[in-house]
Amino acid sequence: MKIPTALATCLIAVPAAAFGATKNTSVDAGRIQQHITELSKFGANPQGGVSRVAFSDADIAGREYIRKLMEDAGLVVRVDAAGNIIGRRDGKNPQLPPILIGSHTDSVPGGGNYDGDVGVIGAIEVAQVLKERGVRLQHALEVVDFADEEGGTVGSFAMIGHLQPAALNLMTHSGKTIGDGIRAIGGDPDRLAEAARKPGDLKAYVELHIEQGAILDESDIDIGVVEGIVGIRWWDVTIEGVANHAGTTPMNRRRDAMVSAAELTLAVNRVATTTAGRQVATVGRIRAEPGAPNVIPGKVVMSLEIRDLDAAKIASVFEAVQTEAEKIAQTRQTPIAFKPLEVSSEPAPTDERLRKIIAKAADSLGLSNKLMPSGAGHDAQEIARIAPTGMIFVPSVGGVSHAPKEFTSQKDMANGANVLLTTVLAIDRGELR
Repeated sequence: MKIPTALATCLIAVPAAAFGATKNTSVDAGRIQQHITELSKFGANPQGGVSRVAFSDADIAGREYIRKLMEDAGLVVRVDAAGNIIGRRDGKNPQLPPILIGSHTDSVPGGGNYDGDVGVIGAIEVAQVLKERGVRLQHALEVVDFADEEGGTVGSFAMIGHLQPAALNLMTHSGKTIGDGIRAIGGDPDRLAEAARKPGDLKAYVELHIEQGAILDESDIDIGVVEGIVGIRWWDVTIEGVANHAGTTPMNRRRDAMVSAAELTLAVNRVATTTAGRQVATVGRIRAEPGAPNVIPGKVVMSLEIRDLDAAKIASVFEAVQTEAEKIAQTRQTPIAFKPLEVSSEPAPTDERLRKIIAKAADSLGLSNKLMPSGAGHDAQEIARIAPTGMIFVPSVGGVSHAPKEFTSQKDMANGANVLLTTVLAIDRGELR
């Protein structure tokens, strides 16, 4: 495991050749850390993390801080109809589509200080460095802080024109509906169409993010080149047994829905573990009815989630789980039914050209890197539907995320920002062909 570096200012250089000139530049690791630390004050909780849920007072205050940083970096800032904060610096050629970089700054309840934040602060740092070095790109550069990523990639979903009016009535952790929340952060849910972009409107989108897993940290690898964001499928699973007195019903006369649920949970784990590939499957919620200590459960409702980068693999794993369920149902005489839920997302491969550009950027900086999937959802999976998209991962110490102990070192954040900067410059030079 990597030892966290001291929070001291250090400069990490991007090769001069990356600028096509004799200039040398670098991101300021200390400035990145300072901005992360200052942002962490908005919604800080006693455990050392943040509860800066979307549309809350803490989120609104944090977004004002981000807006100021964008302005200080020389960006012209606006809030679109979906509540996304977008800072823009025009390029030399107004005919070229902009390069978009960024992430989100809202958190889960009781979250950490790096998920999403590193991507936004890193993107602002890229803009700041270009301003300080007097480098103007051919393309416009846009930096985005997407609204309500943790509540379902709301801002990026709106940017691709897929946020439906019915979603505006959903309640969020802030106590506001999505529609009211968008208004609270300066958007206009009645004009969502104005936030939408079409294929071709963006040259590319590149998102810097913490890994949220332990692969990079445990392997001592600097940069993850994300090959894609996994698809997610959810089901409600209902197991029907027979409720009866727990004291008077012999073990051999029971049709216990909970026993079947336990066997099915183990089967889900076994299928996911023994099937070749990188799929994961989880039973994360379970409810027994009637739910009394002295009553044999007559019904159990449980969740099933399967994730993989390949939609066909998700389907094959589900089929294997169904086969196991049929055996359990027959043996235990407890019918089992699967109901697919609408909460799902399609696998989103990143652009192969951008993967190569990101890997080359890391190589040029002397940073070790590897191709890897993202097991978590990101705004990038939505933007990938309309634009070439790439993702850069930096290590999460211990693989901890969505928790106060989430941590990425100052050095690793700077490494990621420098890869982002070098990637932006390569795209601007025309390497994305």
